[in-house]
Amino acid sequence: MSNVVIEAQHISKRYRLGPTGTGSIRQDVQRWWRGNADPFFRERTDPGTLWALKDIDFTMQRGDIWGIVGDNGAGKSTLLKIISRIIQPTTGRVRGRGTVGSLLEVGTGFHPELSGRENIFISGYLLGMNKARVKEKFDEIVAFSGIEQFIDTPVKRYSSGMYVRLAFSVAAHLEPDILIMDEVLAVGDTSFQKKCLDKMKELSGDGQRTILFVSHNMQAVHHLCKQAMWLQRGQMVTIGSATEVVNRYVGSLQQHKLRQQWDDPALAPGNEFVRIMSFELIPELVEGAVSIDVRTSLTVKFSIRNEVAGALLNAGLHLYNYAGECIFDVASPATACAGGLVQGECKIPAHFLNDGAYYFSLIIVRDTSIPVYYHEGGIHFEVADYRENTNWYGKWKGAVRPQFPFSFGSV
Repeated sequence: MSNVVIEAQHISKRYRLGPTGTGSIRQDVQRWWRGNADPFFRERTDPGTLWALKDIDFTMQRGDIWGIVGDNGAGKSTLLKIISRIIQPTTGRVRGRGTVGSLLEVGTGFHPELSGRENIFISGYLLGMNKARVKEKFDEIVAFSGIEQFIDTPVKRYSSGMYVRLAFSVAAHLEPDILIMDEVLAVGDTSFQKKCLDKMKELSGDGQRTILFVSHNMQAVHHLCKQAMWLQRGQMVTIGSATEVVNRYVGSLQQHKLRQQWDDPALAPGNEFVRIMSFELIPELVEGAVSIDVRTSLTVKFSIRNEVAGALLNAGLHLYNYAGECIFDVASPATACAGGLVQGECKIPAHFLNDGAYYFSLIIVRDTSIPVYYHEGGIHFEVADYRENTNWYGKWKGAVRPQFPFSFGSV
């Protein structure tokens, strides 16, 4: 039996912009009958139409965890609604196998006049579960949602946070074959978001649940998903491993720059204590290389203008990848600095960073405990892969890729 659970073939969705019809069915039918029909009744190819999706193809296997990334208006939610069969595509088709649990926006699938308890049972019935099975899961659903006190209250009186807590708990614990989630977790608080992500990770661990997840939280996509697709203006830009897609997407949002410099202190970033005058990355390219790769040693140089003579300062460099993970945080010694220009330098050896996209931030600290100024994302760069003397071409795991002394052989 095939393990394919979602197969999308040439999915496109077109919307008409502006008003549709006259607002009256009778008048619309009369105009159509007389031959001067409103454009709502006929094919439109003018600029008044918008292709929310254009020719999307992909296949998901059972147990896959996919993320969908892209800017607002890229077509992510439209695609999820088509897969959930809430709307029909203009062209193409989607084939699915198994029950689908969708959490696309606050309020999806709940009747506002019914209590939380009643909505749990209705959701179970819609997923093909009998009353006994729902009762078996009921206490676990309510405990996870954390709204035991309000479970018999009509959900129309719930806050948006309570609503999404119960909705996620139902979707996760009633065990649909396919779980589809939009950016609804942004409504919940931080602790509940983490709880939800942990639950999704747990659900995916058995290899039976297929999860399709849309989020603007790149770190969540990076950690939770195995595969990802990037949509832009309704079209698929790329599809592949979550790490590669997230790096490419976030990289497209940043202008890669290796140097920043300000000649006028009044225009330089900073405050009454310090001003950042320059911040640069100097790569020492290996002979024959045309770009930074894993063999390249890097030097970070910066200069600041100290406005408080005699201040005890130290600088810190924070290196992040584009998934939002801090790779390292390294600090200089604390130094009593004279007023005026102060310079700093840090060297990162070759064969340390793994391939990927990164950025440096610079922090200045006074008296080893008081942050004075934080200059975020001043340097952006990419590290390319390089392999030699190996037949292994899969992704090298880890944030770093050091060459430690390593012995191996017969004794």
